[in-house]
Amino acid sequence: QVQLVESGGGLVQPGGSLRLSCAASGDTLNVYAVGWFRQAPGKEREGVSGISATDGTLYADSVKGRFTISRDNSKNTVYLQMNSLKSEDTSVYYCAAVIPHPFNYIPFTSAEYFYWGQGAQVTVSS
Repeated sequence: QVQLVESGGGLVQPGGSLRLSCAASGDTLNVYAVGWFRQAPGKEREGVSGISATDGTLYADSVKGRFTISRDNSKNTVYLQMNSLKSEDTSVYYCAAVIPHPFNYIPFTSAEYFYWGQGAQVTVSS
């Protein structure tokens, strides 16, 4: 069983950058697919980005070219680098993990993930 903890959220001006971290404990994260999701008040949770156990990546159209997902297996952590942030990126961001089948699959719906972090607030405002 893996436990996930997000960090790195905060308040940033439009056009700024933040890096979210998803630190895992209890298991080795490199056999898991990891996804980042976000949920704004009154809206459904949406997929932002995902990384497969084989380091393939996937992005929502709304963040493509601005966000980058990566993993550091030595730190058992997955990152989401967010650049050129916009007010519409304001949300609570969650990381999630699952052992995928097949191994190179990147789930992109919340129902496909089993383990979840507690969330990190990202606010983009001037």
